[in-house]
Amino acid sequence: MRVLILEDDPELGPVLADGLREDGLAADLATTLAEADLKLAVNDYDCVVADRSVPDGDALQLVAALRATGSTLPVLLLTALDSIGDRVAGFDHGADDYLVKPFAFAELAARVRTLCRRGQSTRPALLHARDLEMDLPRRRVRRSGTLLALTAKEFAVLEVLMLRAGEVVTRSELIERCWDESGEPMSNVVDVLIGQLRRRLGEPQPIETVRGVGYRLLD
Repeated sequence: MRVLILEDDPELGPVLADGLREDGLAADLATTLAEADLKLAVNDYDCVVADRSVPDGDALQLVAALRATGSTLPVLLLTALDSIGDRVAGFDHGADDYLVKPFAFAELAARVRTLCRRGQSTRPALLHARDLEMDLPRRRVRRSGTLLALTAKEFAVLEVLMLRAGEVVTRSELIERCWDESGEPMSNVVDVLIGQLRRRLGEPQPIETVRGVGYRLLD
């Protein structure tokens, strides 16, 4: 899942992005409304976390613009504006959630995951492919009933492969869904991660390499 963060605080913004990445999400950071608009135009996101007050305006403008185009992209407003009127204005403009600073990061991460799942409401809670079972809400993977210890990034890549089980998933698709702008799309980052994931899954190997294209999870 990929999240856009709109936050102009030079200390808080990177902390939020790094924290969500450690939680298994891909996170891009924008510091102005104009930069956020550009990223929204070129990337597919599952959720937006936006500070209300940024240098070129109020994030309510961004929310209203999204809703005006018919977008249902979930938006969480993260702000120090804590009056009832501020909260009401946020929801009236189309925000899905509102969290006041200061906040506990664990609560923010949980709310973001919930909003991402809401935006993907057609996605099942449990994924199956051969003897693999993935429990998305609990973030657990079992093979033949045995619980596997996966890193956040390994889980994210396996999730994409299981959603597309039996189909070829290109390297560029994996980068788009599992890495953000801090990644290295021109490096062998995908191949290295697939190698790690294969070692975690063990034999017989369920991930097939489609030479020159990408990977397929056998189903």
